[in-house]
Amino acid sequence: MTSTNEAGSRFGQAVVLTVLTTTDAAQKAQDLASGAVAARVAACAQIAGPVVSVYRWEGAVETAQEWQVLFKTTAGRYDALEAWLTEAHDYDTPEIIATPVVRGSAAYLEWVEQETAE
Repeated sequence: MTSTNEAGSRFGQAVVLTVLTTTDAAQKAQDLASGAVAARVAACAQIAGPVVSVYRWEGAVETAQEWQVLFKTTAGRYDALEAWLTEAHDYDTPEIIATPVVRGSAAYLEWVEQETAE
């Protein structure tokens, strides 16, 4: 049965990652999502928000409304996605964190790999 698969397993799929960032406006989130997919550094992106973020910045505790953007990419394309986000993002220190996908539909994981191929 090949309906689910461990990422990066013997079936040949690349290791797939979810990569999260946040921004302070819905349109900025849309621009980041669309731009990364167009550049083929992410296969897709979902936007959620607004969310409330609480964080320490320059010695003070801050609270802000933000939008989360969750990208799907491969481990092999992570560096390109991070570089793209760092350049496109307007935050001084944008949140860019990656989490490996440990299991998923074999067909979906293959699709992510195909859509991010150079």
